[in-house]
Amino acid sequence: QVQLVESGGGSVQAGGSLRLSCATSGYSGRFNRMSWFRQSPGGEREGVAGIYLGSGNTFYADSAKGRFTISQDNAENTVYLQMTGLKPEDTAMYYCAARTEAGGGTWSDNAIYTYWGPGTRVIVSS
Repeated sequence: QVQLVESGGGSVQAGGSLRLSCATSGYSGRFNRMSWFRQSPGGEREGVAGIYLGSGNTFYADSAKGRFTISQDNAENTVYLQMTGLKPEDTAMYYCAARTEAGGGTWSDNAIYTYWGPGTRVIVSS
């Protein structure tokens, strides 16, 4: 059974940094694509950053560019999201998502992902 588990969330002041981790288990191959999404209270789930695990190509939402960095650790089958310059509007539940198949839609389309973690909460205070 494939499982994704996020960690690293917490409460920080504006301008601070956090590093989120997404550990995977139960899948012996390599995921094709993994991404980070977030959802604030009353808001829709939106893509933050994505990575193609084969090529290492990365993608970012405009709100994340220049502040967030997605990376992978192939040995540990883990994906990270380094977040710097955090703003109150970054406050949300952050989710990790994974897809095993190639192709599909754009990285930020949450419908293309098969596996999801339970989320980790990020709170940024002003």
